[in-house]
Amino acid sequence: MRYNKIRKMDIADGPGVRVSIFMQGCTFNCKNCFNPETHDFNGGKEFTQETINRVIELCNNENVEGLSILGGEPMHPKNIEGTTQLAKTFKEKFPNKNLWVWTGFLFDRDLKDKEVLKYIDVLVDGQYKDELHNPSLDWRGSENQRVIDVQKSLKNGEVTVWKEIS
Repeated sequence: MRYNKIRKMDIADGPGVRVSIFMQGCTFNCKNCFNPETHDFNGGKEFTQETINRVIELCNNENVEGLSILGGEPMHPKNIEGTTQLAKTFKEKFPNKNLWVWTGFLFDRDLKDKEVLKYIDVLVDGQYKDELHNPSLDWRGSENQRVIDVQKSLKNGEVTVWKEIS
């Protein structure tokens, strides 16, 4: 597994100041993807325990509200194990900070039985669709994408939208 980059102070990918990691590799290849450099599974850098340690160290800052995991595709079968390890380590170390993940896979169709969901607070799911692009949306690029409160959804047994967003 590989990752593309780590941002130590990100204010665009989730609420507040965050640490963001962009996983490497995606097979969706959405038209006009905002991160096409993350599509090649052979690009980027090797994702190791040292990568996890570095992300956790960056999150150990009182100004950091949470961690965002994007891509590429963090939930791709080639990436989900590393994503799960990072998510679990993060939530064990910082139970009061929030974890956001972006994926082209659907929560209720593709991910409902995945361990990683135990650790995610908010999941933005669905592939970006250029014909549904809407720059006024919060936290997502196209109208088909959902911002899901994962823990409430797991508890309720149905998709529950995170707060009220535009």
